[in-house]
Amino acid sequence: MKIAIHYKGLEIDDDGNVGGHDAGDTLVRRLIGMFPEVQLIGPRNQTFPDFELTTLEAIDGENTIVVNMDVIESVRIWRVLRKSTEHPKIMNFMWRDARRYETEVETAALSLSCALFPTFANSERMSRAIKETVHRWVVQPLAERAKISGANLGIRLEHVQPRDEPPEPVVLYPAIYMKARKRPDLFFEVVSRVAKRTPIMVEARLAESDLVMEWAMKLGRQRWAKVRPLVPRRGDYWKALAHTTAFLATSEDESYGLEYVEALVAGAIGIFPDKPWAHGILPPAYPYFYKTAAEAEQLLYRAVTDTAACRKELEDCVEGSFIHWLRDHHDDSNFEAAIEAHVKRWFGYSPNDGKL
Repeated sequence: MKIAIHYKGLEIDDDGNVGGHDAGDTLVRRLIGMFPEVQLIGPRNQTFPDFELTTLEAIDGENTIVVNMDVIESVRIWRVLRKSTEHPKIMNFMWRDARRYETEVETAALSLSCALFPTFANSERMSRAIKETVHRWVVQPLAERAKISGANLGIRLEHVQPRDEPPEPVVLYPAIYMKARKRPDLFFEVVSRVAKRTPIMVEARLAESDLVMEWAMKLGRQRWAKVRPLVPRRGDYWKALAHTTAFLATSEDESYGLEYVEALVAGAIGIFPDKPWAHGILPPAYPYFYKTAAEAEQLLYRAVTDTAACRKELEDCVEGSFIHWLRDHHDDSNFEAAIEAHVKRWFGYSPNDGKL
């Protein structure tokens, strides 16, 4: 039995490495490491050291479980596999925020897909949201049979590097995109006010497509800001996080919030909007939530001018160590164990014994 991963954003270089820096690329790399004999579904058939690239039409549907990261396309995938096998095996992997589907047609298609095929989400909060959406949009007989679960994605803790405090406070734009739902306008408004009150350096590392967007160019013109491409290596990314004092999260919604958790574990102080997605990844007593731009400004100002006191407040918001709380609640080994358990529960397949 094999696992095949379907992801439309797949990028593979000449050496057989999965490229890209966004969450989808990271997840593909993690799934490759979890399962033996992994196939990636792409435009051609080719063998690489860590995986096999294959077209959807070439998949052995009888002996392959397709983990589909483009959930809205599961019915199409099923139709292709159905030509060669009576019972295609498809598992939805819901890692994107469901709110990205803005039309009724897309929302209905997403809901139907999650009702028809076992669905695993990248956070417990997303799992609950999918269940609610399915019961709201899908007829009762299908909704009642839906198999939906999830676990917090977590991070690879071995990547964390020792703190390297900067001589001047560094404030991070904690995303690689400047799409509207990330609220780059609010980020710019708040950091501009803080920069007028105290010296800071704002850093943004963006995907190439977003370097020329309006807010990226506006931010890059400020003397107190640096807007650069993504760092080429994962080690460089974690080194930069260890040098970060604070970050300001402004996103309207997130399916999980991987970038924010990574920055917190690296020792940065996070200022978060008072929204369900943020509460879902933080301790109940976390002290740095804002409802207005003025509140965000004041919290960020404190984070960069009274950093030691803020770090003590983070320690005080949990029993024991704040970093230990994050590690306990966002350890990627918990996520990997959960997804492996559900693949076995839903399909009878375990990567340890290979049986179906």
